[in-house]
Amino acid sequence: QVQLVESGGGLVQAGGSLRLSCVASGSIFSINTMAWYRQAPGKQRELVAAITRGGITNVEDSVKGRFTISRDNAKNTVYLQMNSLKPEDTAVYYCNVRLSTSWYATSDYWGQGTQVTVSS
Repeated sequence: QVQLVESGGGLVQAGGSLRLSCVASGSIFSINTMAWYRQAPGKQRELVAAITRGGITNVEDSVKGRFTISRDNAKNTVYLQMNSLKPEDTAVYYCNVRLSTSWYATSDYWGQGTQVTVSS
């Protein structure tokens, strides 16, 4: 059994910062890509940023230069540092992790989501 626990969301004024964390625990054999998605009301879930085990990152254009994704492989944790937040960043942010529970079983797992609200 695998669990993803997110933390760090909240209410912040425009221009402020937040740092999201997501810890994976349970029967983990290895972790591949870790990512953050977000879903605003009435919109589809979208990729915000992703990072490979080796540290290669992919960041969505609208947050490039403001958001930074990083990970600590020893702690099975992925972070999203969000600076210069804008009201349009308001959404529920979800952690997504592709991991293996054995050498032959790989799946995507999702966190429960954490609300980020940016006031103008």
